[in-house]
Amino acid sequence: MIRFKNISKSFGSNQVLKNVNIDLSPSSINAFLGPNGSGKTTLIKILLGLVRPDSGDIFYEDRSIINDFEFKKNIGYMTQIANYPENLTAGDLLSLVQKIRACEPVFKDELLERFQVNDSLNKPLKHLSGGTKQKVNVVLSLMFDSPIIVLDEPSVGLDPQSVKLLKEYIINEKKRGKTILMTSHIIQDVNELSDNLNVLIEGNIVYSGGREMILQNTNSTSLEDAIINIYTSGTSC
Repeated sequence: MIRFKNISKSFGSNQVLKNVNIDLSPSSINAFLGPNGSGKTTLIKILLGLVRPDSGDIFYEDRSIINDFEFKKNIGYMTQIANYPENLTAGDLLSLVQKIRACEPVFKDELLERFQVNDSLNKPLKHLSGGTKQKVNVVLSLMFDSPIIVLDEPSVGLDPQSVKLLKEYIINEKKRGKTILMTSHIIQDVNELSDNLNVLIEGNIVYSGGREMILQNTNSTSLEDAIINIYTSGTSC
């Protein structure tokens, strides 16, 4: 289990996160939703060790991981935009990340085949389309068999076939016991993939739970309407 406990973070006078508490179980897909500037990206960056909280802690299996940078090897992270050094080839990038993590990728060959990236391995990233770069991004995030997977807007930039393949893969990873976190503004993706929703408004968790409960609490008939109702009211449900 991953436990965010009393996480707060400010940038200057702007308090981005306010005593955030969330529990995430293994074998689950957890969506983080909120308007731009709600704090979800900062929360993810704290888990990744890219931002240090002002207060609070994160626990993994009852062990604090805030200052445990070795722990970060347990996380597979797919960024929203595949922004990597353009002079590297796709193959060079995969090899570089493998050396940095100092461990052998488990699913590299399978993922290269699944997402049809093999023909692009010897091409510089600057010569690849945005969609192909995103496929390389997918391979990077999933090839190490990490117990925690973080996906930032995972379907953005991918063609429909690749989105379908990625969704199938994510669901299978959940079945294998992974704890998966995803941010998305695409309600269809959230509806198809997520077990739990965590909605942030101005740094506060205003909803944390399943899809059926959020429909009941907001008196909505669709997840899209429920999310919009929460964003509009800005209050907990």
